[in-house]
Amino acid sequence: MRTDRFPAPDLNTLPDDIKAKVLEVQEKAGFIPNVFLGFARRPAEWRAFFAYHDALMLKEDSGLTKGDREMIVTTTSAANNCLYCVVAHGAILRIYEKKPMVADQVAVNHRKADISDRQRAMLDFAMKVCNNAHEIEDADFDALHAQGFSDEDAWDIAAITAFFGLSNRMANVTGMMPNPEFYLMGRVPKAK
Repeated sequence: MRTDRFPAPDLNTLPDDIKAKVLEVQEKAGFIPNVFLGFARRPAEWRAFFAYHDALMLKEDSGLTKGDREMIVTTTSAANNCLYCVVAHGAILRIYEKKPMVADQVAVNHRKADISDRQRAMLDFAMKVCNNAHEIEDADFDALHAQGFSDEDAWDIAAITAFFGLSNRMANVTGMMPNPEFYLMGRVPKAK
């Protein structure tokens, strides 16, 4: 696929608010994740995308941990065949969970992954939202409740799954590739 169809804009041509956020991410991560520049070609959409991303992924009053959220993204992004999100969010998942193999496991088959029963129930629900949301019924909520999740947590699981469905599709359409830095994050000790 042509990778020049939707070229990322030059950082110096971005509106000041977006440029500041991208530079903040670069300072923290040590590189600019491709999604930040790739989506910046449309500033209004970039702002809306990252506002919703942050509302879901940085939410503090949730029954989901940061690792849970990244696990949902990694698992459902694999179902959506999104290389960018599997690699990028898999890296973050490995770091949050302190498990170098967990991202590969949930991306391939969460049912056989080395995760808790609670996380398995969460991913079962996320995968049903991802693949067959029209079939969600009370029994699906009951399975979550049995693992201590609330209806608000179910909303969060569904919203994360749905939001990254959009992200996965746009990353695939634009040919977005994972930054090389993501591949080793959380697999090998960080250089001091």
